[in-house]
Amino acid sequence: MIRTSLRRAILAATLAAVPVGAALSPIMAPPAHAQLGFGRIVYDPANHAQNLLTAARTLQQINNQITQLQNEAQMLINQARNLASLPYSSLAQLQATLQRTQELLDEAQRLAFDVAAIETAFSERYGAAAGTGDFDARVAGAQERWRDSVAGFEDALKIQAGVVGNIEGARAEMAALVARSQSATGALQAAQAGNQILALQSAQIADLTAAIAAQNRAQSLEAARAASAEAQARENLARFLDYGSGYTPTTVRLFGG
Repeated sequence: MIRTSLRRAILAATLAAVPVGAALSPIMAPPAHAQLGFGRIVYDPANHAQNLLTAARTLQQINNQITQLQNEAQMLINQARNLASLPYSSLAQLQATLQRTQELLDEAQRLAFDVAAIETAFSERYGAAAGTGDFDARVAGAQERWRDSVAGFEDALKIQAGVVGNIEGARAEMAALVARSQSATGALQAAQAGNQILALQSAQIADLTAAIAAQNRAQSLEAARAASAEAQARENLARFLDYGSGYTPTTVRLFGG
């Protein structure tokens, strides 16, 4: 319907553009033998058919050009959709979640996640060092080790609670990203939604890593405390059974002579 109307409009505009009395174009001009003769018009069917065929071909070319322009316009629209950026970002939420977990790790009490601090503590009050010093020093070392273990279990519980608290936020972000991925208008939006889903999964893995690290830290401190207690107990027993140089017999005079 649109193309038929377009053909009619083009043909009408073409005819209207020809001034009255002007020479006709080669397409519509009658041939020499179709001029007025003896007071009447001579009609040439072959020439008329040729003119109609030429006009039809011209209209077909115009229609082809219009179709080509429509295809190019649709191609540009598709390219614009493929280059459109996703109007949603979960980056700030993911960064805030990771920041909260990192803060919990940084708040670790006493023997924290620091290699130098761990080496110093184990050289001073764990392992073989648990059995050194006098009685008061050994008792103080045992108390310090017990405090390290209690602090480690407390830190593990806090980090686990923080990770569990992040689950609801991660669920909401996942639902939002999946919805935007399914409604993406182009390849770029779909790719960006997929990248953000991968980032969310990475954040969840980071939370899981933090929880496992805190739990393993608490268990390791308790195992180190138990091993140090055994070493201290052996040293205490050895010192208890140490009678010094023992009894040395000497000559005793019971009565003076």
